[in-house]
Amino acid sequence: MSEIQRFDVGARLSEMAVHNGVAYLAGQVPEDATADITGQTAQVLAAIDKLLERAGSDKSRILMAQIFITDRADFPGMNAAWDAWVAAGSAPPRATVIAPLARPEWKVEIVVKAAL
Repeated sequence: MSEIQRFDVGARLSEMAVHNGVAYLAGQVPEDATADITGQTAQVLAAIDKLLERAGSDKSRILMAQIFITDRADFPGMNAAWDAWVAAGSAPPRATVIAPLARPEWKVEIVVKAAL
């Protein structure tokens, strides 16, 4: 049986779990919610980079991304940050959903799974 490694474990959730060569990240949200959608997305992507690095992976190894945005009008701005960040030739399967988030000031939340 493979061991499960958890990172930044809290009472409610862990920021990441690693099992059988896959890193599962919790939904990542911006630290500075005063930024526009492009800025918030860039913050979230930077947080994803840091977590993946801790697991021994990187954005070129993302297996699947789920993106939640609160406003359809923010889709182009989110895509601008995503396109500047995503690894060339390694764009993962992705879904983008319009949904309210846990805090009204958040414009984006991203969940990824990545191979180690």
